[in-house]
This record gives sequence, C-alpha cells and structure tokens, in this order.
Amino acid sequence: MAGVDVQNPLLGETTCGSLLLQLQKIWDEVGESDVERDKMLLQLEQECLNVYKRKVEQAAKSRAHLLQALADAKLELSTLLASLGEKSFIGIPLKTSGSIKEQLAAIAPALEQLWKQKEERLKKFANVLTQIQKIRGEISGTNEQTGSFTVDESDLSVKKLDEFHDHLQELEKEKSERLNKVLEFVNIIHDICGVLGIDFYATVTEVHPSLNDTTDTQSKSISNDTLARLAKTVLSLKEAKKQRLQKLQDLAAELNKLWNLMDTSEEERSLFDHVTCKISSSVDEVNVPGALALDLIEQAEVEVERLDELKGSRMKEIALKKQGELEEIFARAHIEIDTQSAREKILGLIDSGHVEPSDLVADMDAQIIKAKEEALSRKDILDKVEKWMSACEEESWLEDYNRDDNRYSGSRGAHLNLKRAEKARILVSKIPGLVDTLVAKTRTWEEEHGFTFAYDGVPLLAMLDEYAVLRHDREEEKRRMRDQKKFHEQLNTEQEAMFGSKPSPARPLSSTKKVVGPGSRGLNRRLSLNQNGGGGKSVNRDVKRDVPRPVAPLNYVAISKEDPGLFTP
Repeated sequence: MAGVDVQNPLLGETTCGSLLLQLQKIWDEVGESDVERDKMLLQLEQECLNVYKRKVEQAAKSRAHLLQALADAKLELSTLLASLGEKSFIGIPLKTSGSIKEQLAAIAPALEQLWKQKEERLKKFANVLTQIQKIRGEISGTNEQTGSFTVDESDLSVKKLDEFHDHLQELEKEKSERLNKVLEFVNIIHDICGVLGIDFYATVTEVHPSLNDTTDTQSKSISNDTLARLAKTVLSLKEAKKQRLQKLQDLAAELNKLWNLMDTSEEERSLFDHVTCKISSSVDEVNVPGALALDLIEQAEVEVERLDELKGSRMKEIALKKQGELEEIFARAHIEIDTQSAREKILGLIDSGHVEPSDLVADMDAQIIKAKEEALSRKDILDKVEKWMSACEEESWLEDYNRDDNRYSGSRGAHLNLKRAEKARILVSKIPGLVDTLVAKTRTWEEEHGFTFAYDGVPLLAMLDEYAVLRHDREEEKRRMRDQKKFHEQLNTEQEAMFGSKPSPARPLSSTKKVVGPGSRGLNRRLSLNQNGGGGKSVNRDVKRDVPRPVAPLNYVAISKEDPGLFTP
C-alpha cells in the first residue's frame, strides 16, 4: 500500500508533510543513514529556497514592469492632453489609490479615448494641411504632391487647427481672387483676339494649357507666372490693337483724302464704310469682332495703293481742279492773279516729272489755305467796299432821278421811285463816313501786311482818292450850276423890266451827265500804282479799256492819296 501511495500521490491530498513522511518511510525501508538523510533534507530545503527566490524576483520584476507601465500611461496621458490642448479629461480617475493593476485599468479607457481623439484630430490636420499645400502649389505653380508634409503632433490643439483653417480661408480667398483675375485676363484676351481676328485658344494655350477650355484640364492655373504672362499678353494685344487702329485710321484718312481729291462717288466710298467709320474712334470704342483683322487692313492698303496709282494718271485733272479752287478764292477776294501762267506752270511741272504728284497737291493745298487766310483778312474791308459801291450806284441813280422833270407825275411806279429816292438820300449821306472808315481800315491793313491792298489789281486807296476828287469836282460843278442859274434868273428879270417880255429859259451850258462813283463809265482813265520800298507809292496815269463788272470801279483818275486837300468826303 505504501508503494502504491508513492506511485499515486494524487489519489489523496499531496502536501510537503505527506511527501516528507513518504520519504522517511522510504528511507527507513532502504536504511538510509541519518547523515544522508540530513544531507538530502538540506538539499531539499535549499532547492525550495531557490524556488522562492525566483518567484520573488519574478514578482518584483512584474511589479516594476507594472509601475513603469503606470508611469508611462500617466506620461502618455499628460502628453496627449498637452498635445490636444486639453487641460483635463472627463474619463481620468480623480483618485490614484488602489493596486497598480487597478490604477492601470482605471487609466486605460481614458488613454484609449484620447488616442481616438488624437487620430481624429490628426485626420483634420492632415485634411487642412493637404488643402493648404495644394493651394500653395497652385499659387507657386510647383504642383507639389500631397502627403509630403509632416504634421507636428506636439500641438494638435483646436486653436492650432483653427489657425490652419483661417490660413486655409485666406488662401482660398486669394485663390478665388487669382482665379477671377485669370478669368478677367482671359475675357480681355478673348475680346481683343476677336477684334484683331487672332486665334483665341492658341493664344491662351501659349500662356498655359490649362486656360484652354477645350482641353480636359480640371482647374485653371493661377500661379504668379501665369498671371504675369497673362498681363504681358494683354498689354501686347492692347498695343497691337492700338497700332492696328492707328494704321486703319491713317488709311481711312488717306482714303478720304484721295476720294475728295478725285471726287469718288458715294457708292464706291460705301464699300469701305467699315474702315472710315473708325476714323475718330478711340481704342476702347472698337469692340466689333474682326474690326481690326489683318485682312481688312490689307484691303484698305490695297485700295489706297490703287487710288494712288489712279491719282498719278489723273494728276493734271486734280491739279487744275485745285488751281480752279485757288482762282475762285482769289476771285471772291478780288485778288488779281495771272491764271494762264499759273496753269501753264502746273502742267509743265507735271509733264517734266521733276515733282511728286503728292508734293504738288500738298503745295497747292498749302496755297489754298494761305489764300483762304488772306481772303479772311480782307473780308471786313471787302464788305465795306461792296457797301460803298452799292451806295455809289444809288447815288448815280439819285442823280438821274433828280434830273427827271416828271419824277413827281402820277405815272405808274412813281411812288416806288419816290420811296427809293428817300432811301437813296439816307444811304448817300453815309458815304463820307463809309469812305473815311475804308481809308482807315485799308491803311491799317497795309501797315500790318506790308504791301498795297489791291481790289481787282487796282490799289483801293487810289480808288478812294479818285472818288474824293470826283466828288469834289461834282460839288464844284453843282456850285457853278447854281451860280449860272442865279445869273440867268437875274438877267431874265432885268430883260423883263427893260423890254416887258420874258425870254425863253436859257439852256444849260452843259447837259452832259457826270456820274460820280467807283462805277463811273464816263471816264476812260485807270489808275496804276507801283510800290516803291516799304511804304512809299508813286502814282502814274495810263489809259486802259473798261472791263465791265457790276460793282467794281472801271475808270480811275491818277491822284496822290497823300494830298489831303484833294480828299473831300
């Protein structure tokens, strides 16, 4: 039985005491000595001590590990709180008593929750930083790949996240402004390209491919380089538009000049209305697509070249037309010129080929402008000359009317002549003042211009001096006629007293009518003045044929205008 119990120690309760009893029984049966027994018991005791020591060491190590784990957990807890910017956390136990495992078990849920919160916060930071990096890449034009950034896990606070969100909003605002600026530039380029007839898509693609809407590019480039190139392109297109408009306006002005020169019909001019309508337009006013296309400018250039060639073949006709315009200006201004020699000279210059047609026309245009200026300076005096001549004609008519013995008869139209005579007397009474004004204005004009004021080739002052002499002669003749009439009346009275009869009225000594004025036709003398030096003039007499004209004086008496005694207004 004893042997069975040893082989089956588990059949009963096995303890150290029961095992020792079994060992003693075995020793008794074997006959072990006490020394061997003591030695073996000492060995057993030592082995048990070693086992206890190992267990104690293991327990100590486990406790140390747990303490380190607890310290690490607390440190991690504080680090997470600091990283997340949290001063406290609801899940952290307020009491730190209890065993180490209990403390670890109490901290673990808070750590797990803080780790989840950190992961979520990291995702938010990554999302914001990804967008920031993307927009920065779009602005810089580097197109940096997302994910190449690192998140600073030491500061994952809400405040830091809000700072990144604010920065992101600023970048998004800047991106929006840049995109609007890009679209503004693109729209301007589109409009100008339309006006200039340039390929819009090719132009913007040259700036950046993303600006071409026909491509599959999702977003347009908003980089500094793209904006700078867009601005440069806009400036270049605006300058091209300005230059083309200026060129087109120059061509339009040349077309108008050539058309006016050659009297081109309105129907032919209307073919280029799209060119001439922009002659006074500003750059901003020209917005019609194709209005400044190169083919349109080339058409205008071809037309100008064609008209230039046509102008060369019609140069004589054009030049003579200009000369006719010049002669008409001089005729209206009563300036005498040698038209025949001028026309011969023009035709000779054209036939010789020594002068460019355009230069000849330009010179004649300058002469026309100068002639208009001179005619304008003479206008005031000429207007008064016309009034003077008109008054002289009325004076001549009044002389005829006063000699008519039947002027007061009841014949038809007598009352009209009577009214005209009243008006004529008023007009004639103003002649002296008008002549004085003409003399003063004419002398002032001659002093300003340095040469004689001629009316149809005759010095005006000489005409006025002649009129003064004739008017003086007429007054003398009237005085003689009055004296003669008085003498005859006295003689008749004496004869009637002596013979008792009244003699027949004596016939006037002279019945010839003497007309005084610039339009007199009873004289065949004309006055010729030759200018000597700065202001001295010599007066000579010569005889010329009368040249009929309605108001200008035909005959002149040579008389020095410096003799004040002969001028009697």
